[in-house]
Amino acid sequence: MPPGSETPPPCPFEKRFPSQLVRDDAFYMSLAFNQAIDAWRSDEVPIGCVIERGGEIIAAAHNAVESSRDPTAHAEVLAITQAAAALGDWRLEGATVYVTKEPCPMCSGALLMSRVRRVCYAVRDPKMGCLGGATNLNDLPRINHHVELSPGGELESDCRELLQAFFRLKRSSGQLADPPEPGVAS
Repeated sequence: MPPGSETPPPCPFEKRFPSQLVRDDAFYMSLAFNQAIDAWRSDEVPIGCVIERGGEIIAAAHNAVESSRDPTAHAEVLAITQAAAALGDWRLEGATVYVTKEPCPMCSGALLMSRVRRVCYAVRDPKMGCLGGATNLNDLPRINHHVELSPGGELESDCRELLQAFFRLKRSSGQLADPPEPGVAS
């Protein structure tokens, strides 16, 4: 949170505590949802990301654009950096990325460049999403790597509600300068 800002209001959403016994898409998306709650608590747009490979979590991050004053500090980019450090390689082959909202152009490009196997996102973004929403970078015919996409589904309504509540709060307090994304923050 930028210096001089007020303390953010408490997040009205609770974290999830999924069973460690079944490590499926719902399990990993629940952990990404928890990261999004951490983002809210830091007064960041509540988007969370978890990267898994071979059943193990190799990265977890949430948006940190405001606190870092860095426009590239999106959850996906931060998680990709963590995962690459954990593996000691920029190639994240075999990894699955779980993110609470469809990746933007920057994050979609980073996911393709990092060679992840699969991207599972909860909420489509018809305005800025670049893995099926506004456009699909994965469909470019000349790229040398394509990712498997699993849009929507796991926790979609919960992730949407979290984003919408955050933007409603920002609008009501006069802190939202730009209009929210259609379909996400209505």
